[in-house]
Amino acid sequence: MALSKTEKRQKIKRRVRRNIFGTAERPRLSVYRSNKEIYAQIVDDNSGVTLASASSREAKATGTKTEQSAAVGKLVAEKAKAKGIETVIFDRNGFIYHGRIKALADGAREGGLKF
Repeated sequence: MALSKTEKRQKIKRRVRRNIFGTAERPRLSVYRSNKEIYAQIVDDNSGVTLASASSREAKATGTKTEQSAAVGKLVAEKAKAKGIETVIFDRNGFIYHGRIKALADGAREGGLKF
């Protein structure tokens, strides 16, 4: 029996997370995309703490979903810079690096994060 779309994403997510681990020096930038919104959070996996987070609800950006994603990337980068975080590991969470996920990553890079 074929895997559903979400089951396939969860399988990819588990495979990616085996290799990606956020530390205090280089936390993990985790992205979640729903049909309407996009969420990003910076996580220290050693202590299990979210250091910064942003969402399209919080950003109050207008325009297309891709433009909103770029605004969320810039917002999470600003919050990270305020906490002294310069570099992160990008966790696409099983989503394809295309469209809104790529826009968020590019927005975070514009905001000053390195990954």
